Amino acid sequence: MLKTLDRYILRKFLTTFFFTVLIFTMIAVVIDFSEKVQKFLDEPITAREILLEYYPNFILFIASLLWPLFTLIAVIFFTSRMASNSEIISIFNAGVSYRRFMRPYMVGAVLIALMNLAGNHYVVPMGNKTMLKVVYTYIDKNANKGQTQNVHLFLSPETKVFIEFFRPRDTTARNFRIEHFENQRLTSLLKAESGRWIGAEEKWQLSNYEIHIFNEEQEELIVGRGRTIDTVLNLRPSDFVDYKDQHSMMITSELKSYIALQKQRGVGNTKRYEVELYRRTADAVTIFILTIIGMSIASRKVRGGIGLQLAIGIGLGAIFVFLARFSIVFATGQIVPPIVGIWMPNLIFSFIAIYLVANAQK
Repeated sequence: MLKTLDRYILRKFLTTFFFTVLIFTMIAVVIDFSEKVQKFLDEPITAREILLEYYPNFILFIASLLWPLFTLIAVIFFTSRMASNSEIISIFNAGVSYRRFMRPYMVGAVLIALMNLAGNHYVVPMGNKTMLKVVYTYIDKNANKGQTQNVHLFLSPETKVFIEFFRPRDTTARNFRIEHFENQRLTSLLKAESGRWIGAEEKWQLSNYEIHIFNEEQEELIVGRGRTIDTVLNLRPSDFVDYKDQHSMMITSELKSYIALQKQRGVGNTKRYEVELYRRTADAVTIFILTIIGMSIASRKVRGGIGLQLAIGIGLGAIFVFLARFSIVFATGQIVPPIVGIWMPNLIFSFIAIYLVANAQK
């Protein structure tokens, strides 16, 4: 049950937080618009696409990405004002313990973290699909980094596909090769000069094919020169498309399915997808850690006033953002596992939070 003190602090926390989000997102929109206004004028983009499809989802994306930092700024701002007005000293003099004083902060952090989790895992990815569709259509037309040459894929543990060249424009492939294995032994091989995705039930139509069937020491050869054959493969043209921000357009269930499928196929480009998956949850924990850090810094009344405490808080936030970006570089490489790289900043700043709480003014 929330007491009067809890409601007072919680109201200050949430109002300051959403005001901070509003101010910074407005600044981000102005900066982004100034960078893209020439593209908007040059491309045949409509006002509806800009105002209803791009910028609402851009605001969601920016807000979700920086919510932990917004939380830190908000906590330091309103807590330092309370300390400057001697409200916190009065609260402690009334017999309220520091742990009890932390309760409304933790309630506020829970509410913000839950919204952040829902946004990161579901709302923002769905918005990114709409926003990035506009980006890839009008602004960054060369964003597709997909592999179209010398593609090796495991469609299942027993089936491997090799395609020398894939042309996305008409979904055709050149030099198709399908290998089937049983007990680590090649049992059949299908080679075709060309292939075309039909679309129905994931069918591919292969032309000028050869089928080799291996049965112990015997081999059966079926030659289909000038003929076509339809085959069902767990392979779609979208598998050759890999936008640089594709991972941010998938809700968590899609992200997990994609990672599992790519690992099954033996594709080694899942690092950034795993980083995105772990980041979505780690950000919510970051909100708790930065809330504790901000409260510990700002609850002490200092001679420098609000400005000094805000400077310290923003400095710590900048260090955290730098460390988080730095750890993502390690996580997307081969230096550390993605889960370790993503959670490393939270682990380091958890010790900082514990130290600050232990030495906070009580």
